[in-house]
Amino acid sequence: MPTCGQVLVEILENYGIDTLFGIPGVHTVELYRGLENTRICHVTPRHEQAAGFMADGYTRASGKIAACFIISGPGMTNIATAMGQALADSIPMLVISSVNRTYELGLGEGRLHEMTGQRNLIAGVARFSHTLLRPDELPKILARAFATFTSARPGPVHIEIPVDVITAPAGHLDKRAFELPSAPAPSPQAIDASAKLLKAAERPVIVIGGGAINAAAELVQLAEKSGAPVVNTVNAKGVLPYSHPLAVGGSASCRAVRDELKAADLVLAIGTEVGETDYDFFFDGQLQINGKLIRIDIDAAQLTRNVRADVAICSDARYALQALNQALPNKVLETHESRARNGAARAKQLRDQLRATRDADYENFFATVQEALPDVIIVGDSTQPTYYAWLHYETEKPRRYFHSASGFGTLGYAIPAAIGAKLAAADSPVIGLIGDGAAQFTIGELASAVEAKAAVIFLIWNNHGYGEIKRFMADRDIAQTGVDIYTPDFVGLGKAFGCHAVRANNLDQLKSELVTAAGQARPTVIEVMQEDFAAGYPVL
Repeated sequence: MPTCGQVLVEILENYGIDTLFGIPGVHTVELYRGLENTRICHVTPRHEQAAGFMADGYTRASGKIAACFIISGPGMTNIATAMGQALADSIPMLVISSVNRTYELGLGEGRLHEMTGQRNLIAGVARFSHTLLRPDELPKILARAFATFTSARPGPVHIEIPVDVITAPAGHLDKRAFELPSAPAPSPQAIDASAKLLKAAERPVIVIGGGAINAAAELVQLAEKSGAPVVNTVNAKGVLPYSHPLAVGGSASCRAVRDELKAADLVLAIGTEVGETDYDFFFDGQLQINGKLIRIDIDAAQLTRNVRADVAICSDARYALQALNQALPNKVLETHESRARNGAARAKQLRDQLRATRDADYENFFATVQEALPDVIIVGDSTQPTYYAWLHYETEKPRRYFHSASGFGTLGYAIPAAIGAKLAAADSPVIGLIGDGAAQFTIGELASAVEAKAAVIFLIWNNHGYGEIKRFMADRDIAQTGVDIYTPDFVGLGKAFGCHAVRANNLDQLKSELVTAAGQARPTVIEVMQEDFAAGYPVL
């Protein structure tokens, strides 16, 4: 009779899971029984943290959900950081772990991988964490997980299965995927109130976050109907193409944009936390919105955080924008001639103000990347060019730029997350942009990329240590301790792992090497030294 572990992978396949990241261990081998009979692709990272980052990058690049199989104890403490990053950015991720046998739980007898309260530890970085005590509940718990991913504010879900439950008979279970609930739709009263505010406003602004990523067409329509400039956070880059006349870009922390939000008589915030890392990157203080505020968010609790809304709409962004577009007349701007003229003019003025603050060295760096690889997906870590891109790098499509520098702000993300992105978007060039310090957190995943035949371009920005922290310490007159770390030979390391590896010393070489890397069937490491490409740190 099939075991619970065998039935699990069949149910996952029925929910559309096609990629699984994990490192088999003695407590999880029974989860792999029968995996070869499915169409699910298994990828083996070199560390469980990387398994989570790979699943994260896979989902951000494609919108599809990936799963992780993780051993109990150290496997779960390892993946907790990746789950924290995904939770902060509302990225769905299914983490299936083992745990000690049901009759051993909580005894503290020194069993292999034993950890008191594993589920309690992980609950802080998951939408929910559940211990499966018998196979009969498996279909219901998986349905709850996928309902969270598709119909609520997404994030990581953890399901732990005791070793004796994994091997328990489960042939009697119904393997079909549940019919999942629809995401919440807006109340008619909230839409009517919002439509009235939008019609009356003379100086509206729209701000969008990652919650708007699947509502691009509806957003374009609403922006054009309302004549409102659109500001995006990092996770919403490209939802409104930067070439659109109403696009301002991802610069909500910049003084010019903060001043515009303060002066607006109406702000419509869609799928955004209005959190510190997007709106107060420079620690200038609480964002001020003096006009009316409409907030749209799938999470009711989020609608009460950070800024107080005049109209709070608990809804999937797409459904809410569809309803708003239906509630607004097609020619709403005809009664607001000044707004029709000024919307695009205000957006252009803001773009011009922001361009005036840009650093020529970093602009040239990113321009070279885009010229070499026009449809590139950039996966960033916490490094100098990523901080610059946070504010000034823009895209024409969603899911073409994301990083770990905001939200949870973990290091070592870009290498494994770029591998996940490449596996999800095999036809697009993918760059993992990472600093020399952060690269050493997950450099072993170069082997995973080679093994998975993921032709990622790992672009390592070398400033000989923890450059950003070093600058912070200098600014505060603190002795620069622990930041001048030893930097290995990344070109040599790349070759040792089986990658094509080179150093680019100028923009022309960088462009040439990027084009060459895009044609490779294996991963490429390109090391660039900061002193060759930038005079110093960007003035953000």
